[in-house]
Amino acid sequence: MAVLNVHERPLPASPDEVGALLDALGSPGDRLWPPGWPAVRFEGPLAVGVPGGHGPVRYVVSDYVPGRWVRFRFTGPRGFEGFHEFGVEALGDRRTVLRHTLVVSPRGPLWPLWPLFVRPLHDAVFRQCLDRAEHALTGTVTRPARWSLYARVLRVCAARLTPKN
Repeated sequence: MAVLNVHERPLPASPDEVGALLDALGSPGDRLWPPGWPAVRFEGPLAVGVPGGHGPVRYVVSDYVPGRWVRFRFTGPRGFEGFHEFGVEALGDRRTVLRHTLVVSPRGPLWPLWPLFVRPLHDAVFRQCLDRAEHALTGTVTRPARWSLYARVLRVCAARLTPKN
């Protein structure tokens, strides 16, 4: 089973402004990744070949065009084959889309966990990333993401099982 999961948001900002958020991912100045989730960390500055991850999800930067696009190839957990990426797309006249794309083939025991556990949490954190991007660029969020009751319950359970950063 291959999964394609896309979250995107048009933002009233230039591609350079949105790209600056992308370039700071995992750094001390990160304004994209939401607090309260396992932090994104890299073993060096964002660059091709640098390993990193968040929580139990491990990856390596496989492609990087500063300010425009970064792709992370999964290296863990075992059975998570694929990638996720952020891209910045100019729409013109100070309008830009920030897009997160996940392409993964969960294998073995991860296959049933994807729809039951991983996807609801994945959707929640990446919608919150888009809220943070909008807030960082405009000072407000027009339509904040709302989590389902199920996602909120999963988040509480996951927080109790995840070591603090």
